[in-house]
Amino acid sequence: QVQLVESGGGLVQPGGSLRLSCEASGSIFMFSVMGWYRQAPGKERELVAAVSRRGNTDYGDSGKGRFTISRDNNKNTVYLQMNSLKPEDTAVYYCNMVHAAGASWGRGTQVTVSS
Repeated sequence: QVQLVESGGGLVQPGGSLRLSCEASGSIFMFSVMGWYRQAPGKERELVAAVSRRGNTDYGDSGKGRFTISRDNNKNTVYLQMNSLKPEDTAVYYCNMVHAAGASWGRGTQVTVSS
């Protein structure tokens, strides 16, 4: 069973940066598409960014321009570097893995952007 554990969330001031990490258990990480999603209160979950096993990236509207997704297959870890954060980036950020058996989700990490 795949387990995804996010870390790196917290409180940051507008204009600041955070780097989220998601470590996956199991040996299928390197074969999987990894993604970051976010869900703000009262809103639907939305794609922030995704990265294929070969490193090809795709960004949702919320992630374009200020966020960068990357992965380290040797560490079974995917990262989300978030710069120039805005209050509207406040949300729970979830790690997602798409693999042959379906999809798995982490429990999420809270990101709060506030002065």
